[in-house]
Amino acid sequence: MSPAAVKNGVLAALAAVGSAAAGALGGWDAALQTLLLFMAMDYLTGLLVAGVFRRSGKSGDGALDSRAGFQGLCRKGAQLLAVLVAARLDLLMGEQWARTAVILFFLGNEGLSVLENLGLMGVPLPAALRQALSALRDQGEGAR
Repeated sequence: MSPAAVKNGVLAALAAVGSAAAGALGGWDAALQTLLLFMAMDYLTGLLVAGVFRRSGKSGDGALDSRAGFQGLCRKGAQLLAVLVAARLDLLMGEQWARTAVILFFLGNEGLSVLENLGLMGVPLPAALRQALSALRDQGEGAR
């Protein structure tokens, strides 16, 4: 088998897994894409806070801690599990509000965490941005 055939097979398998995961989570829409983007930004800014600025509150000396990083990834996986549960409930009930509420709540949390990380890096932040993310989180909590 040629290297190109192996590469194409691996890419096809990854595409199939990604497509199945997106379908299970309720579809590859703007809400899910934004949540995944916010999760990635939160994780990366957290790495920067700990690795470069050494200001993380998740380790004794503020530096990188593999256990804290793994716990963060597990937490994000658990959030996606909550989205999956909500998507299945929507499907079962013929509704479309539970998944949206869960995603809005987690978008607010992830966005606020990104802002906290940016603040730890010394980036000035407009209060309106924090208020908008808090409102988004609150909207997710009060949906329906």
